Amino acid sequence: MGMPALACRVDSAVPPPGYLAFIAGENSLATAVPFSSSTTTTSAAAVDSNNSNSTHWSPAHSSTLYRIDSWGAPYFAVNDSGNITVRPHGSSTLSHQEIDLLKVVKKVSDPKSVGGLGLQMPLIVRFPDVLKNRLESLQSAFVSAIQTQGYESRYQGVYPVKCNQDRFVVEDIVKFGTPFRFGLEAGSKPELLLAMSCLCKGNPEALLICNGFKDAEYISLALLARKFQFNTVIVLEQEEEVKLVIDISKKLSVRPVIGLRAKLRTKHSGHFGSTSGEKGKFGLTTNHILRVVKDLHDSDMLDCLQLLHFHIGSQIPSTALLQDGVSEAAQIYSELTRLGADMKVIDIGGGLGIDYDGSKSGTSDLSVSYGLEEYASAVVNAIRVVCDRKSVKHPIICSESGRAIVSHHSILIFEAMSTTDTAPSMNQINLPFIELSEDARSDYWNMSDAVMRHDNETCLFYADQLKQRCVEQFKEGSLGIEQLAAVDGLFDLVTKIIVGTEPVRTYLVNLSIFTSIPDFWSIGQIFPIVPIHRLDQKPEVKAILSDLTCDSDGKIDKFIGGEANLPLHKPGNGQYYLGMFLGGAYQEALGGVHNLFGSPSVVTVLQSDGPHSFAITHAMPGPSCADVLRVMQHEPNLMFENLKHRAEEFCGIDAGSCLASTVARSFHNMPYLESRSSCSLTAMNNGGFYYCNEEDYYASSEAGANDDEHWSYCFA
Repeated sequence: MGMPALACRVDSAVPPPGYLAFIAGENSLATAVPFSSSTTTTSAAAVDSNNSNSTHWSPAHSSTLYRIDSWGAPYFAVNDSGNITVRPHGSSTLSHQEIDLLKVVKKVSDPKSVGGLGLQMPLIVRFPDVLKNRLESLQSAFVSAIQTQGYESRYQGVYPVKCNQDRFVVEDIVKFGTPFRFGLEAGSKPELLLAMSCLCKGNPEALLICNGFKDAEYISLALLARKFQFNTVIVLEQEEEVKLVIDISKKLSVRPVIGLRAKLRTKHSGHFGSTSGEKGKFGLTTNHILRVVKDLHDSDMLDCLQLLHFHIGSQIPSTALLQDGVSEAAQIYSELTRLGADMKVIDIGGGLGIDYDGSKSGTSDLSVSYGLEEYASAVVNAIRVVCDRKSVKHPIICSESGRAIVSHHSILIFEAMSTTDTAPSMNQINLPFIELSEDARSDYWNMSDAVMRHDNETCLFYADQLKQRCVEQFKEGSLGIEQLAAVDGLFDLVTKIIVGTEPVRTYLVNLSIFTSIPDFWSIGQIFPIVPIHRLDQKPEVKAILSDLTCDSDGKIDKFIGGEANLPLHKPGNGQYYLGMFLGGAYQEALGGVHNLFGSPSVVTVLQSDGPHSFAITHAMPGPSCADVLRVMQHEPNLMFENLKHRAEEFCGIDAGSCLASTVARSFHNMPYLESRSSCSLTAMNNGGFYYCNEEDYYASSEAGANDDEHWSYCFA
């Protein structure tokens, strides 16, 4: 028997005060100024206050809300349709060259039957044009600083391949950097092998910097690279490495070029500064350096010492700290010259930061207070001043600016699949006849009295207390789940009306944070996350993101600007796409296979003169379930045969074979959820080839496929 509100048995015929108006939708709970304990000022609130009417919302409002102009310039913007656009040539991009990101996603994800590529989400979209612009901008900044300050040498950078070892990324950097003698840096034996291979098509003068801890095999490989006429420099990380270099170089009859990594006193206090300072992981102290110089001198190889390397730490926040560290290193460089080394290059390492949150702050791990030009000017000035004072020839300046080069060129796209419900309306709450404890009954009447007095704070207090008492009754078994749900709904509704805002909702996203955004989970690194469309509409939901993994850490509840939620749009009938930006460095290499979710699909997009300004030049589906199972030493073929026999044993030969084909499709599909509007036929992945139906899949399996067939080149 249904009864109004939470009345007890003896008062069942009398609705509680305010109930009739409440049920009629008059909302007797007054909306007051939020209590000071919950008052916050957010970027979303700031925009909402100026644009309360969603009909007046514009793409410019969304750009402000999500700070796109701050962290995204000059590569990302919002067009008049409310979609994110990519400006592949930075500030030099013409209006007709801008690429609508939603159109790229639709071209990639639409079924082949309607002209798409049929790839499954999530998706990494690479823009080599952005990569090229970043490299050219870095080069231009140093050239300008050198010319302006009368510096008497040149800049010659390298890309540290650990930031993103993808073949096409590294090959593009070598190609784009050839006019600038741009080289590569390796920190392990496999990285050295890929660097050697890629530099076969690079500038002969490009540096090949060999960092990292080394054994005899690593040093032998580096010396062979020298023999192959690569401009190889072996950087000593430990004092013991110098004896290996001396001995092996003599055995191979190779005259090495040697660098050493100095352990500076200069250190910044942020998370990324942990590798710097006197207690840092890498580098040689002044005593170590002097002993290395002596060993080289005694072996008649002091002239081989030509490079000084150091690293203050990633994301150097300010040019003041940068200049302090570079000046200290320039002093060491000058002293090595005085001691007789044939010094030629000072390698300032990484540290050139990017502005993840658009704040231009010098006190945050998420931002930096300078641009490329200020960075280059500070470096050139610090080295020039010290060298001029010491009467030392200006060295070649090398940097290992990986994060700053690759972060912008790659965008992770993923779908929001579903969301939690909002608070119900009053007429949706069915409050049945229930037996409440005396204390709970008292809480209800006190809450009702507070409603009539418009005492919001007291109302919230008793609503919360009522909820907690009912939870205890439920645990004791004296309250049913239907009654508990009604109390929960009432509490959510009261909270919504009094606080005046929707509760934070959880959006399920088709993604593994551990695979695709590992830095968020591991070190709390925050990246800009923005809807890539519907930005001409006002976002009305405050949300956090929950991934597909069965792990409580698989959520994103921190966003740029110090926000604990992200403004999003209410789900519609179609897909709702979100993009994570500035994640081109480290995320792909660090990602694992937690819950056996593999890496995303990947496409490469170039700006073109087609009607939609882009061409997809490469497309690769993400790993299938079989692929990720192999990573953990399972044998998918054997697994399938076991399951096929099982199906035939318990379901009969004919039915078992049919069911086994369904199992086979699961092996060949990606682990992620299928799109709600994907083609009804299952997309199937066979060794890197994607098909939108079963007939195509098995036909290809029988006929075999060319290794190049999974690459697509299509204009849009």
